[in-house]
Amino acid sequence: MLHYLGRMLLILGLVFIAIGLILMLKINIPLLGKLPGDIYIRKGNFIFYLPLTSCIFISIVVTLILRVFGK
Repeated sequence: MLHYLGRMLLILGLVFIAIGLILMLKINIPLLGKLPGDIYIRKGNFIFYLPLTSCIFISIVVTLILRVFGK
């Protein structure tokens, strides 16, 4: 049980490092944040943004990665 937990924490840490590098280097991922289903409302000085489809896409990708490395 602890071996599994350790491996999951290591993978999660690597994912966070990768995300941090992408944000630090300002690497632009083309469609992320502009997918159909992402809600963007702008009225005057008010902006509301809910990246619903992007979050689902990221969740699917992370799930697939964890399934591959989990076995």
